[in-house]
Amino acid sequence: MHKGSCLCGRVRYEYSGGIDEVSMCHCKQCQKAQGSAFVAVAPILSEGFHITEGACYLKEYRASPNKSRVFCAECGSPLCSARDDRPEVKRLRLGTLGYPRAAK
Repeated sequence: MHKGSCLCGRVRYEYSGGIDEVSMCHCKQCQKAQGSAFVAVAPILSEGFHITEGACYLKEYRASPNKSRVFCAECGSPLCSARDDRPEVKRLRLGTLGYPRAAK
């Protein structure tokens, strides 16, 4: 079981599946959304991903019509993204995994 959270710890999640593939996305949208030259992401199965705390803090932003980016409205931490044409897959932001605040 993988656990993670946003920076402020208000949003927490669990993922029961495996993380088999990791990539560094460096598209212009990810650069802007993350404030960095790239972001570490992993495709995960949506069915294994569950928000365990703080769902009321989640916000969604669409920079393009077919993709949503989900983040914490309190601290701004990006958590995952999903494409409308692949609802069974999310792209998890790996920096949110195992953050010490998640063990609170």
